[in-house]
Amino acid sequence: MVSGMATRKVTVTLDEAQLDQIRSLVQAGTAPSVSGFVQHAVAVSLDDVAGWGAMLAEALRQTGGPLSDDERAWADDVLGNTARPAA
Repeated sequence: MVSGMATRKVTVTLDEAQLDQIRSLVQAGTAPSVSGFVQHAVAVSLDDVAGWGAMLAEALRQTGGPLSDDERAWADDVLGNTARPAA
């Protein structure tokens, strides 16, 4: 964590088995704390989402722009995505 970075305490719900694994990592000295582990996991996840978003934007730019409604419906069907985002 960056020194002086503003933080806020929140409540999250984790699977008990996952929490046990995190606590084991903390006990082994692999993770600084449960909170530290979760902060790191969130940072990695946010970086991952940003990276995939940039890759998708570049791929769309190279192939003709945003997906058409038909292409999006096809992708949703192939990926099993039944939830449609609100317009």
